[in-house]
Amino acid sequence: MAAYLVRRLWQMVPTLLGVVLLVFFLFKFFGGDPAEILGGLNATPEQIKAIRQQLGLDEPVWVQLGIYLQSIVTFDWGKSWATNEQVSNLFATRLPATLTVMLPILIVETLIAVPIAMWVAYRRGSVADRSIMVISTVALSISFLVYIIVGQYVFGFQLGWFPVQGWSDSVWTNLVTYVPLPLMLAVMVALAPYTRLYRTFFLDELGHDYVRTARAKGLGEGQVLFKHVLRNAMIPILTNIGLALPGVFVGSFLIEVFFSIPGLGREVLLAVNRSDYPVIQAVAVYLAMLTMIINLTVDLLFKLVDPRVQLK
Repeated sequence: MAAYLVRRLWQMVPTLLGVVLLVFFLFKFFGGDPAEILGGLNATPEQIKAIRQQLGLDEPVWVQLGIYLQSIVTFDWGKSWATNEQVSNLFATRLPATLTVMLPILIVETLIAVPIAMWVAYRRGSVADRSIMVISTVALSISFLVYIIVGQYVFGFQLGWFPVQGWSDSVWTNLVTYVPLPLMLAVMVALAPYTRLYRTFFLDELGHDYVRTARAKGLGEGQVLFKHVLRNAMIPILTNIGLALPGVFVGSFLIEVFFSIPGLGREVLLAVNRSDYPVIQAVAVYLAMLTMIINLTVDLLFKLVDPRVQLK
């Protein structure tokens, strides 16, 4: 286990370096000119040149790359070009709001989708199974934006059950007042693909010989499903959850914009519109690091779920 962990951590280094170089050169050669964006339409060439010098964009590429690598090693990304706010402070103040919304969404949708998928897989071919699959197919064809607009109109304006927008400094107030509506809408969207996917995992396990053997030994259906089928199906389910975790931040864009949540997703969207490279580059690198750490954690969880798994 220790040797595997060290080897995986060492393999992250070239992967992260490749991501860093890709992000740097993509923004350097294919992005817009931040000096022109910050200067505005009425800026003179002299003003744009002054802004470019102030931001260090007039330095050679290798000097800018060195500064970029230094910021990664020291975790000091400097200040936002648009707001002059420390990037580290931006993360510290915006990330909690994103986690307050997105982590409950991921947890709730997983806790609901897994038992539903197991139930419909067990009742494969029944009216309930076919009905849920039809509903899931219809739900998949509707954009998340439609859910947000209709949900805000119905539950916010018409019924008045939830506030449409707002945020506070209290985590508990946010969880009980401002999170329920985006949580409900996001779960409604995610249940359809997750239920279909997890149903496939359970159907695959139910078709194996060990299930027939367990039933032949006289085990009850509850033991077969929860002790054997669920345990074996948890490996692909954990893989899917691991892949979905980095998407927590990507999926927060629409939610944070439409519900006026001061989270990291909305800040990244503003940074893209402003060509605020320090913020965008920091998010890209941190997201790459988070993805690699999550993948490693999921691999280690495989061993916990099924001791037969060999980590090599």
